[in-house]
Amino acid sequence: MICLKDGSITVSSKQLILGSGSPRRRELLAVLGLHPADVRAPDVDETPRKGELPRSYCNRITASKAEALPAAADEVILCADTTVALGRRIMGKPADRDEARAFLQKLSGRRHKVITAVAVKTTERIWQKDVVSTVQMKRLSPQELEGYLATEDWQGKAGAYGIQGPAGAFIPWISGSYPAIMGLPLPQTVHLLQAAGLNIWGQL
Repeated sequence: MICLKDGSITVSSKQLILGSGSPRRRELLAVLGLHPADVRAPDVDETPRKGELPRSYCNRITASKAEALPAAADEVILCADTTVALGRRIMGKPADRDEARAFLQKLSGRRHKVITAVAVKTTERIWQKDVVSTVQMKRLSPQELEGYLATEDWQGKAGAYGIQGPAGAFIPWISGSYPAIMGLPLPQTVHLLQAAGLNIWGQL
């Protein structure tokens, strides 16, 4: 069952399971009126392999998350991963404030890529798609950098920032998908969910 934003209910033979603990992905699904029946955050090793490129890494981690979660016959599981890449360098979630500072100093005044891969799983198969966006970060002054670090908003975020938070003031330009930069590309996600048999719009 899916509750729509207007309060109406449409019946689907499948229920949505969010394979992510990200509150941002829950917020983006809610934009579509989708509220997961359950949230199951998979525990996978996100260590990059030697020489692994950012896009390949992001797709591998997303597939690993989907594979780690068993699906019941009436479930559609949605997993995703977002990776920030500066050239060939993968910039994951910083371990502490010092690493967050180092990430942001490297991103300051430069363009970088944000890759989000989405995987949708049923008992039969897995569908997967990635979206690559380009982001320009302004040159950060020492005051801006330290002020942002003090907000603690960098915690748990790839590249040490989230575009939907205070760091949005540092992003003057993007090319690509804003929701994908947040963590979930909506058009591609809808397409994959429909391919998996989820009745999103209340139509047969």
